[in-house]
Amino acid sequence: MPKDTFNNLSDDKKQKIFDAAVKEFSAKRFSEASINQIVKTAEIPRGSFYQYFENKEDIYRYMFERIGKEKREIALHSENIDTDADFFEICLESTKATFEWAQHHPEYLRISMYMEIDDSEFVTKLRASFAERFVKFIERDKERGLIKRETDSYLVAEMVYTLIWKQGCLFISDKEKFIKRLSDGIKIIRQGIGK
Repeated sequence: MPKDTFNNLSDDKKQKIFDAAVKEFSAKRFSEASINQIVKTAEIPRGSFYQYFENKEDIYRYMFERIGKEKREIALHSENIDTDADFFEICLESTKATFEWAQHHPEYLRISMYMEIDDSEFVTKLRASFAERFVKFIERDKERGLIKRETDSYLVAEMVYTLIWKQGCLFISDKEKFIKRLSDGIKIIRQGIGK
């Protein structure tokens, strides 16, 4: 995460650096992205970059966390999200709540798409940390008797994550279709497909 020197910058300067990172990481995979391009776009000396961040992983993590925080804030302030609801309902409602936000930030979607095709160790671990958030809710629902105890929590987390991501990519411009496909997919996962 950023060093104290970054935190001491003006909000405008921090925003400019964040925007430069978003521009670079939404144009190519993490493994192909360039610190040189980020500092050029942000109009800061390369030396200053290292006063603010340790390395490329550090600025990526900062960008990723900031985008995630913005998304969580929108989801948490939605009137339709009941944090006591089951995992599937929370996924559905939080995705609905953030749909329009995602439409206004296509660069965030591109970052997600590049994350999915990046096989670097760093990005692979970051994706796994995202699944951990889902796993916590699934484990909670196992304890509450809402999900079978023998269920592989990580597999379900991956399935739901993939469903949201894939349908979002396909139907980002059609909210009704996206929500219908997501709801149907979640229903299948929740109920299973056996007789």
